[in-house]
Amino acid sequence: MAARNPRKLIAGNWKMNGSRNSLAMVEALRAGAGAGGVGADLLVCPPATLIAPVAQALAGSAIAVGGQDCHALASGAYTGDLSAEMLAEAGATHVIVGHSERREHHGETDAMVRDKMRGAWRAGLVAIACVGETKAQREAGEALAVVGAQVKALLESDVGGANTAIAYEPVWAIGTGLTPTVADVAEVHRLIRATIAQAVGPETAAGVRLLYGGSVKPGNAAELMAADDVDGALVGGASLVADDFLAIARAC
Repeated sequence: MAARNPRKLIAGNWKMNGSRNSLAMVEALRAGAGAGGVGADLLVCPPATLIAPVAQALAGSAIAVGGQDCHALASGAYTGDLSAEMLAEAGATHVIVGHSERREHHGETDAMVRDKMRGAWRAGLVAIACVGETKAQREAGEALAVVGAQVKALLESDVGGANTAIAYEPVWAIGTGLTPTVADVAEVHRLIRATIAQAVGPETAAGVRLLYGGSVKPGNAAELMAADDVDGALVGGASLVADDFLAIARAC
């Protein structure tokens, strides 16, 4: 099996937060990352209105910028939607697809998320595809079956480390302060890796970074990032504070 990427990816999902005033935090993030001690790749995903100014503020740094969603098609009569090509033109290199909040509030299905992944690849973006079980599914012992089915539905022959990351975010842990045990995270990530390997081969699967998301904080980051098959984190609230986001990155 090919070696996994030695650098973890710490991605910040700002969700529907931030304004032009947030550029001061971006400058602090840039300065803190430039000061050293960060052994991970950094990515920030602000609201679409801020992608261009954030990309401009981070130009020349090692911090990448991503979107939080994209339409599957390159253009069309889809009022309010943004294509992956539009995100790329604004300065994005990555895009989150299939976040549980999109699935819940916008009715997104696995098939829709798969199509968005294809759209991201078409535009040259790295797709960060989210999967995860609800609290009821976890308590019913269905977590592995649910996540496994979600991952299988997303897999294409084009999946690889250069264009795809998978973020495991148990729905019940997002923004709640609750986190699964490190053993539970490792078990799910192991399943995801094995599922990818079945579809595209172990060598390709080894290159796909698997992120954990769900109440990741400076206090629990080191333990979570040390778990088997965890290649980084998708961070929510803590990504809005430069010191917290950098502390999570340094915990790697």
